[in-house]
Amino acid sequence: MPSLGVARSHWPVVGWLRLRLPPQPAPVLLMGSAPPPMPPLDVLEPNPVTTDPRKRIFAFEQAQPEGWVLRLIWDADDPLILEAEYRAPFYDRRLPRSSVPVFWAAVKQQTAPLGALPVEAADPRP
Repeated sequence: MPSLGVARSHWPVVGWLRLRLPPQPAPVLLMGSAPPPMPPLDVLEPNPVTTDPRKRIFAFEQAQPEGWVLRLIWDADDPLILEAEYRAPFYDRRLPRSSVPVFWAAVKQQTAPLGALPVEAADPRP
């Protein structure tokens, strides 16, 4: 799964989730074209893609007390998907099984305002 935008953390992605967001209501058009969709969470900030300035990527990064970084990514071109990454300095192994529940709990905490979101794909799964 390629990471979108530019991450502040240069650690590799060791685990990831793809969550399906609820559909947003269609905007009311008074004149002209529809405005671009807004990010689903207030913590998401613009994260430009240097190779394609037309892309609208929003991201959030938070260092966790256990020493890893949680990164949430939302692409306006695919507004029904929210991606979460577990970034850590593991270059030669996968995410330890004991860290998977911690990762999922951190994602649930950040996405709580959206309610329960179905998981479309994940690596690793609990």
